[in-house]
Amino acid sequence: MKYVYGPVPSRRLGKSLGISPIPDKTCNYTCVYCQLGRTTHFTNERQLFYPVEEVLKEVQEALQQEKDIDFITIVGEGEPLLYKGIGLLVTQLKQLSSIPIAIITNGALLSQEEVRKELLQTDVILPTLDAYSEEQFRKINRPHKEIKLVEVIEGLKEFRKIFHNQIWLEVMLVKDLNDDINSINEIKKIIDEINVDRVYLNVPIRPPAESWVEIPPSNRLIIAQEILKAESIAHFEELLIESVDRESAPFEQILNILKRHPLRNEQIYTLFPSMDKGEIDSMLNEMISNKLIEAVEYNNKTFWERKQAR
Repeated sequence: MKYVYGPVPSRRLGKSLGISPIPDKTCNYTCVYCQLGRTTHFTNERQLFYPVEEVLKEVQEALQQEKDIDFITIVGEGEPLLYKGIGLLVTQLKQLSSIPIAIITNGALLSQEEVRKELLQTDVILPTLDAYSEEQFRKINRPHKEIKLVEVIEGLKEFRKIFHNQIWLEVMLVKDLNDDINSINEIKKIIDEINVDRVYLNVPIRPPAESWVEIPPSNRLIIAQEILKAESIAHFEELLIESVDRESAPFEQILNILKRHPLRNEQIYTLFPSMDKGEIDSMLNEMISNKLIEAVEYNNKTFWERKQAR
């Protein structure tokens, strides 16, 4: 499948069927911690990258295969609000299924009134806020030059005024960039002004875009969780990985998932319960020889990535 993937186990969303309505690495941020690597299509222009009906067709096919789905989640390999058809997509999904819809976004385009209106039927919006100052914003999220933090924050506040469903905000902490007490306190003030329903605390558990990025020490995470009154999803990494694209060859299924995040051997083994580990290891070695994947060490773990993904 081109647009639909998973189901993905999520601590926040349960069993989530993912939708990617944008091309690889298309984003208006190029965050230092991004598990997809550096943004290659750096844009703040919304486009109808793919026809809505094509995306919906794949969702229909996936829902025929998978009955046990907690959320349909629009996210993709970058920023999903850049997809100009997202409002129509949400409307059509609501007609297609009673499964709740979530959108994982950096929230930058909520500064635009038309975008805010397009998302009103969504059940849960999951934006990100990692910085309290413009300087910090540019160090961590490295946004498109058209984007200012003050406008992002104002967009979130305006969206809250008209959006009556759930806003679950995530704060990604990076060692020595935003994990100090002052930063946490200032971010907390902004969160209180937005008036979100939940706050989640996260850290970069997979290989980041920049090799120098590190996870903050545990004592700082404990303090941050307390100040933010957040639920921690730091270090959460589910081993069980599934794919609705089971008709594809195993190596194609692996590459399709690697478009969205790196994988460890233990996760790849769960994808193919009918294959023994020797067969899977042999396939991985062949993929290395063909320069399709490469091993990356991060946080004392080995991950597989698409070749030249960083």
